[in-house]
Amino acid sequence: MFLTTSSRIQRGGRWALAVSALALLAACSALPQKPAPVARYDFGPQVPQTAGTPANTMPLILANVRAAGVPDASTAIHYRLAYADVRELRPYTQARWTMQFDQLIQQRVRDTLSQQRAVVLGDDGAMQSLHRGVSPAMLRLDVEEFDQVFESTTSSYGALRLRATLTEVTPKGERWLAQQVFAAKQPAATADAAGGAAAMGAATDQVAQQLDAWLRQNGR
Repeated sequence: MFLTTSSRIQRGGRWALAVSALALLAACSALPQKPAPVARYDFGPQVPQTAGTPANTMPLILANVRAAGVPDASTAIHYRLAYADVRELRPYTQARWTMQFDQLIQQRVRDTLSQQRAVVLGDDGAMQSLHRGVSPAMLRLDVEEFDQVFESTTSSYGALRLRATLTEVTPKGERWLAQQVFAAKQPAATADAAGGAAAMGAATDQVAQQLDAWLRQNGR
C-alpha cells in the first residue's frame, strides 16, 4: 500500500501535533506548584469571667513572658508524639500562630488578670509606679512547656507549664515574694493543628485562672 504525498503530509502533521502536546504537558508538569496556604491560629475570643472584689487596688506589673523551656519564641505550633519519641519536639509545616506564642500567652494572661485588678505591661510601668512613691508587685512568667502532645495517632491534648515568680519592685530592686509552677492539659477535639491550637488556648485560659487565684491568695 502506497501513501500519497497528501496522506504523508497529513500523518506527519498529526504526529507533530501529538509530539507538541506531549512536550506542552511535560513543560506544565515541570512548572513549580503553588504552595498550600499556611493556616494561622490564635486563642480565639475569651469567655468573660464574673468580676469579683479586687484583691488589691495597686497595679500589677506583668513582665514580658519568657520562653525558657521551648526551642525559640517563634510563631511555630509545636507537637510531640508521646507514642513514638516524647523527647522530640516537632513544628507543624502548614500552621502558625498569628504572633509569637509568648506574646499570645502574655496577652491572654493580661486579659484575664485585668478583670480583677489593674495590669501594666513591662518595666516602664514599674518605673512609673516608683516615681509616684508606690512599690508595685511584678509577675514574671517563664514558659517551660507549650505544645500539643499525641498519646496516639487519634488522641492528643494541649499542654502549658510555666513558672510564675511574684516580686515587689522597690527603689533598691525587686524583693522576692512567692514562686510556683502552674500546669494545665486540655484535650484536643481533632488530631491536627486546629485541634491543637484550640486545646493549647484552653490550657492557657486554665493557667491564667490559676494565676488569678494564686495572686489573690497572696493579696495581689
